Amino acid sequence: MCAIAGITNDKDAVAKTYLMLYALQHRGQESAGIAAAEGKRISLVKKMGLVRSIFKEKDFKKLSGDFSIGHIRYSTAGSSMIKNAQPFVMKIGKETVAICHNGNLVNATELKKGLRKQGVKFESNSDTEVVLHLMKFSKKKKIEDKLIDALSQVKGAYSLLILAKNKLIAARDPFGFRPLSLGKMKGSYVLASENCAFRLVEAKFVRDINPGEVLVISKNEVKSLYPFPKPKNFGQCFFELVYFSRPDSFVFGHEIANFRKLLGKELAKEDNISADLVTPVPDSSNFIALGYGQAKGVTYEMGILRSHYIGRTFIEPDQEIRNLSTKLKLFPMRGILKGKKAVIIDDSIVRGTTSQKIISLIKSAGKTKKIHFRVGCPRIISPCYFGIDTPTKEELIASSNTDSQICKKIGADTLHYQTIEGLKKCLGKNSKNFCYGCLTGKYPIEVTEGMKSCSC
Repeated sequence: MCAIAGITNDKDAVAKTYLMLYALQHRGQESAGIAAAEGKRISLVKKMGLVRSIFKEKDFKKLSGDFSIGHIRYSTAGSSMIKNAQPFVMKIGKETVAICHNGNLVNATELKKGLRKQGVKFESNSDTEVVLHLMKFSKKKKIEDKLIDALSQVKGAYSLLILAKNKLIAARDPFGFRPLSLGKMKGSYVLASENCAFRLVEAKFVRDINPGEVLVISKNEVKSLYPFPKPKNFGQCFFELVYFSRPDSFVFGHEIANFRKLLGKELAKEDNISADLVTPVPDSSNFIALGYGQAKGVTYEMGILRSHYIGRTFIEPDQEIRNLSTKLKLFPMRGILKGKKAVIIDDSIVRGTTSQKIISLIKSAGKTKKIHFRVGCPRIISPCYFGIDTPTKEELIASSNTDSQICKKIGADTLHYQTIEGLKKCLGKNSKNFCYGCLTGKYPIEVTEGMKSCSC
């Protein structure tokens, strides 16, 4: 996932955008950038690396303005390199604008072909740049109308921010795939992928930006537009709740920590094994394991420790690096696990390589009597085309293996997944508003072969 953040009408806009990006670092680790607007001028700093290490004092001196946006990236569409780091800045008519985007546009390849025929030369291979060029070709006068014109031509997932002269525009696709929250602080509005970022700048959560909404915030006015047709059902990504979001965030109407406890309790209901302890694969599984232990009456132990100096292995773009990072990141506790029948809880199994490494580490640390591997998310059998890095069906271990085959491959004694029905029960009455494409192969937006090969 990527993260976006922005702030309006604040003399410390740049510093506060930096702090919000810092709070959202869990959503991506490849690059970060900040753009600030002062009158017609937009200044920009973006670099490869983590927020805390790449922004120096000299960078903050380059950035000035009361309006600011920022971005953290991990690549879904587009390679991991500085030319794809966001925000992007471009002159649209007489005005310079900056954009940052979380999501994935499934028809970007098709749109790029059309734009190239009109003479457009792309500076990056990110799908986000397509939106700027579509805005450039729009005949509309206002920036927000140019944006609406552009977004009416794209298909897929977007939560995005546009920075212009004394104006910040937020937009979310009609299906609402990716989250975006609005907060308020004194005379300023703040926007972020997750509302956990608001606490760091002492802003109060107001509401989510609604699916299909375009929110225009200027110095003196806040205007909400709904220019797109409303779909039959929304397509919110349940994986945001299971894995990506920080436990103290409120996303798609759910407190993340409480939702994950519900997942664990539901998982326990479906399970009939006996065990001495339950331990999470930290950190996104902590609350799932806690809920499981409470429901089963099994002792919750931290049988695996995590080094917080190593990032999230799932969002490392290179598989070999993911494998090495797992060894650096996770440490099994020999004294806790030795001789025990242990339930190991993970949030999901995607490729299976991380699960295999975890079980191998546990076995190498000492004689665990039994390893019962339990998974908070149902079987992932299809790619996500809307912002998660699972680009091919062949990479997904559950797409071509039964549970018993997966159990053998990862080295567990037993394996049990959450069911789709169990997941929907945890999501509650609004479960129909979520996308289950990666679990079923059926998507809110029809995905054609051309879209599947999108590598823009």
